[in-house]
Amino acid sequence: MTPKFTAPLVLSVLSLGLLFAAPAAADPDSVFAEELHTYGIYGQKDYNAWIAKITCKRLYKNVDHNAFESADFVHTNLAKDSTTAQAWQFLAAALRTYCPEKLAVLQDATKP
Repeated sequence: MTPKFTAPLVLSVLSLGLLFAAPAAADPDSVFAEELHTYGIYGQKDYNAWIAKITCKRLYKNVDHNAFESADFVHTNLAKDSTTAQAWQFLAAALRTYCPEKLAVLQDATKP
């Protein structure tokens, strides 16, 4: 079943994510894992970082054409009890950490 993503959900995740912007000098994988923990997303640090990096690669290669497709990919690869909000939080954290130049896809998702 494909999760339903709405503009208000995307906006709230984007806004919340700005509060957790990672410092540039720290290890990106550790910072990413710490941010995920604030959202209740756990699991192996390397696995989560790998999913995040693959998400960026999918956007670069145009496999995913928008944030909705990326969030669906993330949701499919998170633990089965993960929520739609957590998928979006993961996506926002992944983009900020590993491919900040792709953050515009989140902004595009809020447009009607």
